[in-house]
Amino acid sequence: MNHFEPPMHWADHEDIAMALYEKFGNDFTEAKIYRIRFTDLIEWVLSLHNFDGTREQATEGHLEQIQAKWVYEWRDNK
Repeated sequence: MNHFEPPMHWADHEDIAMALYEKFGNDFTEAKIYRIRFTDLIEWVLSLHNFDGTREQATEGHLEQIQAKWVYEWRDNK
C-alpha cells in the first residue's frame, strides 16, 4: 500500500474522476454523472482526502472535464 499519495489539484481531472468513482462506485450512471450540479461536485472534490485546492480555484472547465473523465471511468468498469 502506498502511504504517500501526492495531492490532487483541480487540473488533475483524471485522478479526481478515479477517486470519485472509487468513492461512489455505481451509485451514479453515465446520465446521472452528467446531471450532477456543479455545486455538489465541488463539495465532493473538496472532501477527497488528498485533494489540495480551494472552492475559488474551481472553474467550469475543470468541472466539465471531471464529469467527462468520471463517465469514462464508469464506462471502463462496466
